[in-house]
Amino acid sequence: MPEVPVKIYIDKLLKDCRIMKRHLALLTGLTKDRALRAMADRLAADEEKILAANENDVAAVGKSFEADIIKDRMKAAVARVRMTSDDIKEMVDRLRLIADLPDPVGAVTSRWERPDGLQVSRVRVPIGVIGVISELSPLVAVESIALCFKSGNLCVFRGGPEWGLTHEAIGTGLREAAEANGVPAGSWVIIERPDKEVAVELIRSGKGLDAIIPRGGAGLRKVVVEQAKMPVLCNDGGLTHMYVDADTDMPMAQNIAISSKVQKAMASNSLDTLLVQQVIGRQFLPPLVNRLLEEFKIEVRACPKTMSLMGQMAITGHTSIIPAKEEDWHTQFQGRVLAVKMVTNLDEALAHIVAQGPCLTAVIATTSYEAAMRFTREVDASAVFVNASSRLNAGDSYGFGADIGLSGSRLYAKGPIGLEQLTCEKYVSFGSGQLRYPHPVPEAYFDAIMLKRP
Repeated sequence: MPEVPVKIYIDKLLKDCRIMKRHLALLTGLTKDRALRAMADRLAADEEKILAANENDVAAVGKSFEADIIKDRMKAAVARVRMTSDDIKEMVDRLRLIADLPDPVGAVTSRWERPDGLQVSRVRVPIGVIGVISELSPLVAVESIALCFKSGNLCVFRGGPEWGLTHEAIGTGLREAAEANGVPAGSWVIIERPDKEVAVELIRSGKGLDAIIPRGGAGLRKVVVEQAKMPVLCNDGGLTHMYVDADTDMPMAQNIAISSKVQKAMASNSLDTLLVQQVIGRQFLPPLVNRLLEEFKIEVRACPKTMSLMGQMAITGHTSIIPAKEEDWHTQFQGRVLAVKMVTNLDEALAHIVAQGPCLTAVIATTSYEAAMRFTREVDASAVFVNASSRLNAGDSYGFGADIGLSGSRLYAKGPIGLEQLTCEKYVSFGSGQLRYPHPVPEAYFDAIMLKRP
């Protein structure tokens, strides 16, 4: 039997989702938490099945590179797809963490009474049907489903085809565990069709999805932002900058720079550009750059002043830095690359950050209160840190648990998109007959109606 065309398949799927989202939004917090804990237990029990499915995915990726003469590319691709017991444990822990978080649905964020006695409240409600297109590991699938489910949203997840069998094994366990604990079938969808057109149709399905979230590299984010016909909830876009002020604790600043870049170089909030005030460049940069190159294998692309300062390294046989190109200053690397620039002062650092476009995370290392306050006021970013690693721009660091990505949006929540940010607010008002004046009914007629009441 011929396969259903992708557009018809997606249209039917999203139509069913829009019917189901009403039922999902009404689930009690107790039911959701019980289901999430059962899902965690099922993943732990299914560890061998999931890893066996993952081995088949790994084998398929390896075969696709058999004719490739560059063996390093094959090794990197296989390593990226392969999962371990630690990965399963992380999924299980993440599900239990989300189950323990407060349910945002129905939470009253504010309440007040008007002079006419009308009692007005703002209440959190789900957004609806949320599409997630991911190029990242199956942890993102589990996290996306759990966060959307807990916040009353229906997640339509499309993961990377290279994890197809792994996602299928994970999805089967999650679905069966949830349904056994009172969750209706169809409360989330993992799209198993590998067609590239599936992602394209999701992006363009304007009325089917209420919001979409890309989880992956700059290429995916660019396509989604440019072609999506619905709000893009978060896209992890924008650069991460760190400025080291002349007045700073140098060992602390070095540790912050290393953490920001090395702790997880592929992360969207890992350091892209390091700006160092010129007056401390000779003291601060050589030991830091040496460690980045030799100890952490970070490729350093430097401005002319930094090249001049570090030039002797190539002569002495060390791994050397390379000159930065213009595009390096506005590139979100998400990898083991760092751009380094010496600046005259804070003014030049701020001007550089503004000139390079959207800023996702900004860090200043300083002991000067005035410099810190000016930096926090003038930098437009989803998060600004004073003397702390950029990698702390995440939901768990702020104390509200897991997040589904980072947002630099000016129209919605900045920073981590967690449970609260996966809801919106509606007004709920209680009255006792309040009317908007002038009332369209003549006063005499209105009085007559009142007199007729027993």
